[in-house]
Amino acid sequence: MPRGRTTAVTSQAEPASQDIKEVKRLDRVIIRFAGDSGDGMQLTGDRFTSETASFGNDLSTLPNFPAEIRAPAGTLPGVSSFQVHFADHDILTPGDAPNVLVAMNPAALKANMPDVPRGAEIIVNTDEFTKRAMAKVGYAESPLTDGSLDGYRVHQVPLTTLTVEALKGYDLSRKEAGRSKNMFALGLLSWMYNRPTDGTESFLRTKFAKKPAIAEANIAAFRAGWNFGETTEDFAVSYEVAPAGKAFPAGTYRNISGNLALSYGLIAASQQADLPLFLGSYPITPASDILHELARHKNFGVRTFQAEDEIAGIGAALGAAFGGSLGVTTTSGPGVALKSEALGLAVSLELPLLVIDVQRGGPSTGLPTKTEQADLLQAMYGRNGEAPVPIVAPATPADCFTAALDATRIALTYRTPVFLLSDGYLANGSEPWRVPETETLPDLRVQFATGPNHTLDDGTEVFWPFKRDPRTLARPWAVPGTPGLEHRIGGIEKQDGTGNISYDPANHDHMVRTRQAKVDGIEVPDAEVDDPSGSARVLVLGWGSTFGPITAAVRRIRRAGGSVAQTHLRYLNPLPANLGEVLKRYDKVILPEMNLGQLATLLRARYLVDVQSLTQVTGLPFKAEQLASALKEAVDDAH
Repeated sequence: MPRGRTTAVTSQAEPASQDIKEVKRLDRVIIRFAGDSGDGMQLTGDRFTSETASFGNDLSTLPNFPAEIRAPAGTLPGVSSFQVHFADHDILTPGDAPNVLVAMNPAALKANMPDVPRGAEIIVNTDEFTKRAMAKVGYAESPLTDGSLDGYRVHQVPLTTLTVEALKGYDLSRKEAGRSKNMFALGLLSWMYNRPTDGTESFLRTKFAKKPAIAEANIAAFRAGWNFGETTEDFAVSYEVAPAGKAFPAGTYRNISGNLALSYGLIAASQQADLPLFLGSYPITPASDILHELARHKNFGVRTFQAEDEIAGIGAALGAAFGGSLGVTTTSGPGVALKSEALGLAVSLELPLLVIDVQRGGPSTGLPTKTEQADLLQAMYGRNGEAPVPIVAPATPADCFTAALDATRIALTYRTPVFLLSDGYLANGSEPWRVPETETLPDLRVQFATGPNHTLDDGTEVFWPFKRDPRTLARPWAVPGTPGLEHRIGGIEKQDGTGNISYDPANHDHMVRTRQAKVDGIEVPDAEVDDPSGSARVLVLGWGSTFGPITAAVRRIRRAGGSVAQTHLRYLNPLPANLGEVLKRYDKVILPEMNLGQLATLLRARYLVDVQSLTQVTGLPFKAEQLASALKEAVDDAH
């Protein structure tokens, strides 16, 4: 049975059999759809998630798929899965373990069983459990009959056969009809958890608008799955998870992924800055969706350029920034390595530029579809010379919208390239997002240079491209072609003020220290500490996508009577001004990271505080229970 508190038992409308089926109310459920990478598990999970969002549940998702476009069918490396955690209250993670596993073939079952707790429900597509398919993944005997699943509630459903039977009236071959089995499974799960259906049917008609027969076949399979759940004796109970009304302030909400939120944030930033948005990008997993999305929005003045390589992508974006646009380039870790020289040029030119790094497992090609936080030191130091760059990191998929606005504010105000460090977990995961009112968005408009800004000793008025704002140390932004504002650009060191080429040692020292001072002086909010008891001796610190698992773990510790404080960092360069004082306030500081301790290394060096790393580089996010166990041990030791 799915984990959750059964608070009520009611009945729903009588099915065709006239048997009244029991409906149990749960507070939360974790479902994982798993199958071959060609079985449509990502689409199935996405549709279930969309209907769940429209129903009003809080939710969090974890798509997990192979790096290959079409991995070998029926193999363990070819398994694709989609996990969704939804609840009637505020939740933070996609869940540690599924309460329900939908396994479309033997490989999906074997790959996911280590995560499935005893007592969970397992729905298997028995049509795929042939001797050959089972042997391919190492099953000597069928797990459906050898007793290995006795501790679970197993539903053996011939999904392919039932789908083909439901589509007999359509002009489809058995193979073509069988492709709709994911929609049959979606219909069954939608019945089990009382999900809305109109949105999915509308989606299918839109998706297959040019192939209406395929659209209607998929809808028929979806309805057949729903009806199967309602009429079969194998599913005697359905479940209800009420909307999470108390979890959300009043407003308009939608389900959103990190990459989509980031795309919308960039568009909003360009509108608030009154600047055209230019994206120079080379496709790379898991950042490509940003390019795809922005390409759809030419009506907002967005221009996208799919370059021939990573270097051309940032070069074009930097050129657009020089020309007066909001220049953006998107990539992942390998692309950052290639962009490093041009990024150093942006530091030298002191032009606003957004570099969005959607981190993935490395090094080299690494794990293209898995998540990691291992690009922090590359973002901080991965350039020749002293080339400081501000770094901003969103905490959740929806937070990617706000992070894009923050990064833009810094880039435009201080005339500097800015790193935004997202990751694969945020990029592909999703959660409800409150659509902001436009009047609440920050004013990001900038003033371009329009005329001379300096008077020489002889009274001549001239334009100095590196004469700085005394508060921000930002240089003026002059649009090419503006009369009288002609000036040199390039990567060779420039003279302070005039921008002329300079090899003077004292000038170089001054310019290096000035660029560093500009980044150090960026205004960022103080670090906020969540310490309800006011007496915690252990602080758990995090950055980026570890926010959800850390916060969920902290909640578990506090519910059990433990006392622990929490701080999460959005700004990694510069760090909040009060961070050193915060760290020294606690006996122990625990820092979970999906790397080998990169931020911990920086904090130890800067603040001389014994920051203790808790690291993981599995390509998957932390589990809340895993972190809760480590935190409990730290809390117990501190007392």
